[in-house]
Amino acid sequence: MDEFSPARLLLMRSLFVVFALLVLFFHLLPIDTQPVSLFSPELLPPLATIDPAEARLRDLLDQGSNRILIGPDLLIAFAFAWSLRRPEYVPSLLLALVFLLADLLLQRPPGLWAMLALLACENLKGRSRSLRDATFGAEWIAVAVMLAGILIINRIVLSLVLVPAPQLKLSLLELGVTILIYPVVVLITRTVMGVRRAAPGELDTLGGRG
Repeated sequence: MDEFSPARLLLMRSLFVVFALLVLFFHLLPIDTQPVSLFSPELLPPLATIDPAEARLRDLLDQGSNRILIGPDLLIAFAFAWSLRRPEYVPSLLLALVFLLADLLLQRPPGLWAMLALLACENLKGRSRSLRDATFGAEWIAVAVMLAGILIINRIVLSLVLVPAPQLKLSLLELGVTILIYPVVVLITRTVMGVRRAAPGELDTLGGRG
């Protein structure tokens, strides 16, 4: 199938949306599966917090629990990988809608992280040709810088508007895990999902050469 045929574009864009929904579904699953009493006071505090999942993680960290497991932000990692390899598979409007949905479902301030993630993806799209000719190490560094940059800007904006930011320790752990897992994300993107870089001289959707 032609990489840029309408059917192929629709298929890959739908695949990205389905994958994003799966990631969000598993992210929303309960973190602690241990049974709790129906009238346990632990059921009350999360209702007054911005992010119940984060509240649970903060409590576990404060207690020095070794059961905690910080996962990577797979959604933005795959969005970066796809943006660098096949920008036409993840158009701006699609990314904006997916990131905004993530903000709403994960109870983040709506629009802020979505906007920062979208801007980062668009920046990587513009650099996709130069990074294609570089080593994977250069791509990995570029992605790490983008992730760190949007994390810092997000925290600065939240502090300026007096909105409580996620715990710094949790944010840094998630950032580190996301950066470390990025090579695995790229491997899955290429071998499982079939999303590869355009070959030199290959025409893109606008008729330009890659």
